[in-house]
Amino acid sequence: MSVSQFMKKIVAKNPGESEFHQAVQEVAESVMPFIDANPKYKEGKILERIAEPERVIMFRVPWLDDKGKPQVNRGFRIEMNSAIGPYKGGLRLHPTVYLGLLKFLAFEQVFKNSLTTLPMGGGKGGSDFDPKGKSDNEVMKFCQSFMTELQRHIGPNTDVPAGDIGTGGREIGFMFGQYKRLRNEFTGVLTGKALNWGGSLIRPEATGYGCVYFVNEMLKHVNDSMKGKICTVSGSGNVAQYTIEKVNQLGGKCVTLSDSGGTIHDSKGIDAKKLAWVMELKNVKRGRIKEYAKKFDAKYLEGKRPWGVKCDVAFPSATQNEIDGSDAAALVKNGCIAVGEGANMPSTPEAIEVYMKAKTLYGLGKAANAGGVAVSGLEMSQNSQRLAWSREDVDSKLQQIMVSIHETCIKYGKEGKFVNYPNGANIGGFVKVADAMLDQGLV
Repeated sequence: MSVSQFMKKIVAKNPGESEFHQAVQEVAESVMPFIDANPKYKEGKILERIAEPERVIMFRVPWLDDKGKPQVNRGFRIEMNSAIGPYKGGLRLHPTVYLGLLKFLAFEQVFKNSLTTLPMGGGKGGSDFDPKGKSDNEVMKFCQSFMTELQRHIGPNTDVPAGDIGTGGREIGFMFGQYKRLRNEFTGVLTGKALNWGGSLIRPEATGYGCVYFVNEMLKHVNDSMKGKICTVSGSGNVAQYTIEKVNQLGGKCVTLSDSGGTIHDSKGIDAKKLAWVMELKNVKRGRIKEYAKKFDAKYLEGKRPWGVKCDVAFPSATQNEIDGSDAAALVKNGCIAVGEGANMPSTPEAIEVYMKAKTLYGLGKAANAGGVAVSGLEMSQNSQRLAWSREDVDSKLQQIMVSIHETCIKYGKEGKFVNYPNGANIGGFVKVADAMLDQGLV
């Protein structure tokens, strides 16, 4: 079966789910030749089975606002694949959340979790609830209602959700409290917990740190390093913040941050002091990034993304499809040699085509941003053992995992001197899950 024939069936079965179609096509283009060369995967219809969720849960979430008025949102959990471990993946709270978006994220999560070397299946969930502008009390009411339904479908050996966009420590705390109250058990059912009740050191930093570690491995493979590199970063949340922190530690310089309003460009670099100010602005005051421009005399590019700014390395860390073909062409033209995706699927197919043609070092999301779920997996291990590891231990394990993911990409993606990272990540992630599915029979 050709990729186009396969995709025709996927689109027919999943109408209107453009992000899911995009994610499946990207994987299919990488793994179809590999499947053709290994008939056991074709006979077992493994790719068709991986593209079909094991379970889709959709439910109503009613809650009372501060005026005592009922509000209703829709909740989801996509349990995509459990061949190598319990379902694992975040809960996204954002107005854009719908079934197709979460299926794309759950599908990506299957491959990402496989690459980490940890025993975790893939899942994703969330709601179209928007925490922005809501009081702590309203967020708590929503989270308690959401977990009242979700708790019957999850558990430490079944499905272990985590945070994601809109779901930080506050939301995880409210959800965990409700799970504990309803189930009368203290167990590692969620990751991203606070340190004093079962969380892991390095978890907030993990996605950003891991992405920079991965890019550094790509650069080392071509006898280069992060030292002295000018970097553009999109977003200004958790991933972007800790990407900048780790780039600074490795001797690079980040010059941009962004949010939905626009981009700041600070040619002097966002140092530790400025970054601390950004963390206060975004994590505590929940302000807009344009305030940075006034505070530190930087340029503010209203309504613009960072990809027109000259850089050596780009870290798209905001959301899906934020770099299109023209953005990628601008990056290449301006001398960008590497892209590390802190967000999930931030580059369109046209952008990826530009990277591959230019032989840009392209660290796609399922490989480069796997550090977040890797440390979630380490949090699960600590919870199971009733242990807490030191910051140094967790950081060391995170680095080892990112090195291992890079080695897998080289193993399956090497084409002469060039490494095709999308092929390496997709095939490497596929093989482990596919072999487990064959071992377990037709399930």
